[in-house]
Amino acid sequence: MVRSRNSLVPAIQMTFGAVGAYAFAEFILGHTGPLFAATSALIALGFSRDLRMRRVMEVGLGCTIGIAVGDMLLHWLGAGIWQAAVVLLVSILLARFLDSGNIFTTQLALQSLLVVLLPAPAGGPFTRSIDAVVGGVVALLVTILAPKDPRREPRRDVQKLLHELAEVLRECAAALVDSDSTRAWHALVRGRNSQPLVDAMRHTLRASGEVATLAPAYRRHRNELDRLEQSLEYIDLALRNSRVFARRLTSSINHAALSDEATENIAEVLQETAAAVDELSLGLAELQEGARDAHLRSARQNLSDIAGRLHPRMLKVQKLEGETVVMLFRPLMVDLLEATGIDSREARDVLPPL
Repeated sequence: MVRSRNSLVPAIQMTFGAVGAYAFAEFILGHTGPLFAATSALIALGFSRDLRMRRVMEVGLGCTIGIAVGDMLLHWLGAGIWQAAVVLLVSILLARFLDSGNIFTTQLALQSLLVVLLPAPAGGPFTRSIDAVVGGVVALLVTILAPKDPRREPRRDVQKLLHELAEVLRECAAALVDSDSTRAWHALVRGRNSQPLVDAMRHTLRASGEVATLAPAYRRHRNELDRLEQSLEYIDLALRNSRVFARRLTSSINHAALSDEATENIAEVLQETAAAVDELSLGLAELQEGARDAHLRSARQNLSDIAGRLHPRMLKVQKLEGETVVMLFRPLMVDLLEATGIDSREARDVLPPL
């Protein structure tokens, strides 16, 4: 139900784009049954995170090259089942050679196959290519004139990402308190499994940046998306450092490198950092500028307070291996501070000198 409700606006856009492209190709251009106008609009406006401009180019070029390849091979080989198999194989290999896009490969191969198996439509085989271009242009017009908010998906993604980071830190804290190295290892595995979320958010930000560039209504949010992209780079670094930290923590627990007092202090730091990450998540995901700045200031202050205690002596750490745990947490804290919007020098200065 929730998925259907969230898909209502894109579904309306896809319906309007597909029907509009079909109607334009049929009534304005005079094409008979221009299905490729509708299908190319649907593909370009689909629910995929792929860039729409790329999808439009893949559909249009795929159709055009596919028809040319199919027509050429049909002239040389003739029509038939085995000829269709040869054409399809050659088309797929050619498409993969030219471009790695899945849509491009599908369109090129499909058009080549249709040229061999079906009679050409009225107006010649390249009528389908024109229909594909019409569908792509209509999809771009829909994107420009009635875009979705390009900030929505990146903000949802950053919440998922920071939730995972906070849970990694909480699991590390629990592992310390329970002296359970297996649980610390599970935190490491969870941190590793979060990498696809980083990659997905990068992809989403590129697509959102395209919408913000094309659509006048959202062009003013371009700087906001750029700042979110910059924060993502620091969050990615923090996640990588959390994996290094969890790995070292596993070893420290196995070797009993931390006293009870040090264990309690570091676990407290981890819990407080996780809470500050939750506050950072609220700030980066907030649409209202005033509320966003308030959350970011709060996260920055909380992280700064925690960073000021990140010294082995302050945390009552005595053994060298325990000191390594603290030292590995310091870069993670710098990354999180930078994600709140301060520069690297200011973030490093917050840490107590060694």
